Amino acid sequence: MISTKIHGYLDYIMGATLLVLPLFLEIPAGAASTLPVILGAGVIVYSLITDYELGLLKILAMKTHLLLDLLGGALLIVTPWLFGFADETFWPFIILGVLEIGASLMTEKKPSYDANPEHHEGR
Repeated sequence: MISTKIHGYLDYIMGATLLVLPLFLEIPAGAASTLPVILGAGVIVYSLITDYELGLLKILAMKTHLLLDLLGGALLIVTPWLFGFADETFWPFIILGVLEIGASLMTEKKPSYDANPEHHEGR
């Protein structure tokens, strides 16, 4: 299992990667370049408010965070076909989507501390 602290580092790396992806891979303008930036910013924002070691505000429960990661990864995988740019590029979206889903499924469901015990009720 991946600890929530390691997952936090992975979150910020994934968010930054998605933000710069269009620049480094010369992804065509439009949905192909806009969606990774939006998802990257989203990952960073919900990571900052997650109740784990690297969260600042500790508002969002870890289980909810992991669900957002899972859904974001699934969206990354289908985006090239959903928005019609699969003939231009799709591998970066599939690879990052699979990594996002994998991290969400392999991460512990609660942090190693109880900053917000109400997030951990019903363990």
